[in-house]
Amino acid sequence: MQEKENILKILEGTKASIQKGDAATIKNLSNQTTNTAALTHDPDNIAIAVIIYSISKLFERQDYHLLPGWQEFNNKISKCIDNAINSIKNNDEANIKANVNCLRTSLTKVSGSLKKHIQDVFRKASINKASKIYEHGISMEKTARLLGITMFELASYAGQREQVSEIPLVKGIDVKSRIKLAMEMFR
Repeated sequence: MQEKENILKILEGTKASIQKGDAATIKNLSNQTTNTAALTHDPDNIAIAVIIYSISKLFERQDYHLLPGWQEFNNKISKCIDNAINSIKNNDEANIKANVNCLRTSLTKVSGSLKKHIQDVFRKASINKASKIYEHGISMEKTARLLGITMFELASYAGQREQVSEIPLVKGIDVKSRIKLAMEMFR
């Protein structure tokens, strides 16, 4: 696992934000992890980015908090985060990965109607984060493979968003102004 310090900071921030119910801060932490993941191509950082983003989206939706199983889900996520933090602090590689997997499976192993909502959020989070990583210059194929989505899903989502390269950075000048500028250059 690369960038343990970054993941530790993200997890500690997420833990504090979960306790406060601050979904916006959790989302910002996820964005920080996305930038690191794009630079390092580290699958663990990528997994953390998707997981933390998914958690932020779930905590944003106050109606989910009323569904049966929410408190159990919240307790499980908190426990997995605590265990991951302790594993990182103790430099216990095997348990770090196990606790990242614990977080991932906590998002998918919930019962009832909450399960459907969580799975949908997790899938969309994967696609969203893949798009962000793809924008950082990682190939579409590699990004899709790292996040377990199809290239079609990534291309469809990325195609819906306005690309930075398509935004005009400067306004062009008309022909008359160009001729005037060229004539001034040769005086």
